[in-house]
Amino acid sequence: MTNQVQILEPGARKLPSKKDHPAGKCLISRRKMLFSSGMATATVMVSVNAGPAAAKMPAMVATYPRKKIAKLGELKTDVPIGFEYPDDGAFASSMLVKMGTEAGGGIGPQKDVVAFNYFCTHQGGDLSGTYKGDTKSLGACPLHLSTYDLTRHGILISGQAYQSLPQVLLELDGDDIYAVGVFGLIFGRYDNLQG
Repeated sequence: MTNQVQILEPGARKLPSKKDHPAGKCLISRRKMLFSSGMATATVMVSVNAGPAAAKMPAMVATYPRKKIAKLGELKTDVPIGFEYPDDGAFASSMLVKMGTEAGGGIGPQKDVVAFNYFCTHQGGDLSGTYKGDTKSLGACPLHLSTYDLTRHGILISGQAYQSLPQVLLELDGDDIYAVGVFGLIFGRYDNLQG
């Protein structure tokens, strides 16, 4: 190991070296580091938000269409009904099904009526015709075998997908069932309302 010589200008402070501190001893405690970084973040946030009101960006709110898709009294358990939502564009095919089992986001007296988009979130495989009433699932996708649990908001059961199936949000008005929104991003779209 070579000895290094520090050349200091007059009045300059000598920098600490390893020999000034025992091995394993930090120069700053975790608490001081967290406090300092918190103060720095707060200072940046205050100075960023201190600009004129005209510079602030307004919030954008998505307004989905309200579309009547079926009547509750006409649904049969485990018999899916197809419909298009939120528009008639690409990848808009969806399904409505009364499962006979309570489900996340379900409507009706038993909270068992749900709707989902028909396209796999992995690579857009068409899932129409793959509903299984015994397991309350949709899939397997013909491309890479992704399968989704419709009782738990379309969460992935198995396969290559890494996102849940987009769930169509439903509203019950008397006996009429309306699609009112989509929870999740429909495959092939950067915005669900831009088909």
